[in-house]
Amino acid sequence: MAIIALVSAKGSPGVTTSALACALTWHRRLVLAECDPAGGSILAGYLGGQLDGPRGIGELAVGELRDGNLETAFWSQLVDLDAPRRERLLLPGLVDPAQSGSVNPLWQRFADYFNALDRGTPGYDVLVDCGRLHVTGPPWPLLRAASVVLLVTRAHLPDLSGTRAVVTTIERDFAEHRVPPGTLRLLLVGDGHGRAEISRGLKLPVIARLPHDPRTAGVLALGGTVRSGRPLLRAAAALEVPVGALLERRRARLAWPVQQGVPDAV
Repeated sequence: MAIIALVSAKGSPGVTTSALACALTWHRRLVLAECDPAGGSILAGYLGGQLDGPRGIGELAVGELRDGNLETAFWSQLVDLDAPRRERLLLPGLVDPAQSGSVNPLWQRFADYFNALDRGTPGYDVLVDCGRLHVTGPPWPLLRAASVVLLVTRAHLPDLSGTRAVVTTIERDFAEHRVPPGTLRLLLVGDGHGRAEISRGLKLPVIARLPHDPRTAGVLALGGTVRSGRPLLRAAAALEVPVGALLERRRARLAWPVQQGVPDAV
């Protein structure tokens, strides 16, 4: 049960900001993987682009297609967000969306690998930023492999028509690929209508709401000092509880056995 995926319902309601806020506040050991085919933004924004060379999913894809070396190359492509503890790691996204052609054939390969990470030594969950669903080559294998999929949407009724269409698309695909019921949840961002009203309108449970907090969102987008007491980060930290409960319920329902021979961190 390694994968927790976030995907946008419409436009740009803050999938990356939400995912990064969770990665910086959750207590579980995790990898934040930017898997948006339109490109990643954390490396250039929050981290200020200060790395000692190319790193991320694009480099992994090129190496895997050429040499089949995902297992050996994976850990060298990560950035420690809380160095040197290696408890909050980032797999940066594509620098150039034109690189998506290298990544698209490998979504299933990445999904299988990510799903094994929670059984490594030490184990990691993988928080996946899937970006917008309606792009060329969306990472469907990652969504299907996720234990929890959070559909991020604004809590405004005018946005519901577009969100409803995305919900229908995801539910239809999940049914076709036999994804367990209850995997999909709504994550509301910003102010707007109540959770119960949105849930009734979309016929889907709302797991939480992340508040409108432009100051913190600006820091997560452009860099700066992260303050854990800010509203967005407090709400993101609290989101770990219902997500963890969903993971435990799924683990109990499926009763997955512990497996050996999984990739270890190096």
